[in-house]
Formats: sequence, C-alpha cells, structure tokens
Amino acid sequence: MRIGLITDNPGHPLLSAATALLTAEHRVEVVDPGTPDGAGRALADVYLLKAHTPRALVLARELERRGAPVVNSAAATTLCQDRTQMAELAVRAGLPFAATRTFDALAAWAAGTSLRSPVVVKSRHSRRQDLVARADDTGGLRSLAEGWPDEPVVVQEFAPNSGWDHKLWAIGDRVFAALRRSELSPEGRGPTLPLPQPPPGWAELTLRVGEVFALDVYGVDIIATADGTPLIVDINAFPGIRDQPGAPETLAELTLGRAAEA
Repeated sequence: MRIGLITDNPGHPLLSAATALLTAEHRVEVVDPGTPDGAGRALADVYLLKAHTPRALVLARELERRGAPVVNSAAATTLCQDRTQMAELAVRAGLPFAATRTFDALAAWAAGTSLRSPVVVKSRHSRRQDLVARADDTGGLRSLAEGWPDEPVVVQEFAPNSGWDHKLWAIGDRVFAALRRSELSPEGRGPTLPLPQPPPGWAELTLRVGEVFALDVYGVDIIATADGTPLIVDINAFPGIRDQPGAPETLAELTLGRAAEA
C-alpha cells in the first residue's frame, strides 16, 4: 500500500515510529502541505492529516474529493480548529464541555467588562502559539488584551481543579492517558506523568467524543472539578501522543485498516 503523511514535521516521534513499522511492507510518502502540486500527484491508498494549516486543509479536501480516505477528515479537523463550533457541537451532543462564550475582539470585550471571578481566555481559532491564558481580575484581563487586542476569543469560566490536566488520547477505539500540570496553574506547565488507568468512565467519554466529532485520532483535555466530575476543556485533532507505549503500533494498524476499508 501507499500511505501519505500530510505534515511539515515527519520526524515527529509518533509519525516516525509508525512510519518505521509501516515501511517494512508498505510505501510511506511525506506530502508537504506547502507543495503546490501536492494534490496533483497519484493518489495514495490513505493519508494521515497531521498538519492543520489552511493549506493542509485545502489539500486534504482535494484529496477527499478525488476519492482518497484522509485520517482525520478535513471537515473533522476544521471543526476542531474553531473552538466556538467545537463547544456548540459538544453541548448539543450532551458532552460535559466547559461553558463557552465568543467575542470578536479581546480588547473590545475587555474594555467593557468587570471580572467578578477568574476566566480562561483562548483564541477562537486553535493554532500554534495561540492564546490560552487565565485572567483572575479586571486588571489582568485588560493587561492580556493589550497584547492580543484584535484576537477573536472564547471565554470559559475557570473551574476550580487540582491544577492537573487529564490528557486522554484515542487512536481508533484505543485510549491512552497521562497527567500534565496545566499551563494555567501558578507553577506553569510541568512534565507529563503516566496515567495507566483514567478515572472510571473517562475512557468511554473520550470515545464518545470521537463519535460525535467523527474523529479517528484525537485528544481530549479533561479536568476533574471540585466534586470529581469530568469537564472537557478542549478537543484536538491528531495531537502528538508522545511517549505512549503501543501508540505507534495502534496508529499503523488503524492506517492500514482505513486503507483496506476504502
């Protein structure tokens, strides 16, 4: 089989490890989303969409139009790039997602707002080096707005928690988990710690996210609120899934399975 990797970073640990497994019997090609003729070459049997740039999404849509299977689909990946649409779909589906409000420009909203409790402010459009920050009071919010005045944002009420994010990742129907200190905690982001067994029901919740968002490879960020119930704060299409034993093997198996189904 021919397998295409749509990425500008084929050396990523998960991709490179899965590639090493696949190349024993199959041909793996890197498709740089910035290459103009990327959609014009002969179709591979399946593509893995790791890049999330506008060019990568355009390329994925064209490949899908020509009949190639893409993991994850361009539509599902695009949905996860817009945190407003993400929250709306999650709430409609009954998922425990953080209440989310949207504002067209951070500075305009901050100028007329008086905070009474902490909030989490995020760029509406998820991308590398986007805005994810906590504002505890009005002064902190306006200081944040000075650096991102025109940024479209989503705002979530800060839910008191342990300061640790539960990182749950799914490849097909297999769930991997880890703990990572939240970047919003006073100590800042810390190391990723192993989590052999997520809390009861959280793996099933993660797989439900995949069903709702039509995702095959994805991550779900969950925090445990004060009473221990899960609260989803973000969903990511094709995240890194680093240092998870069995993840490369599962990704290779999924890739060949999607090609065979097509």
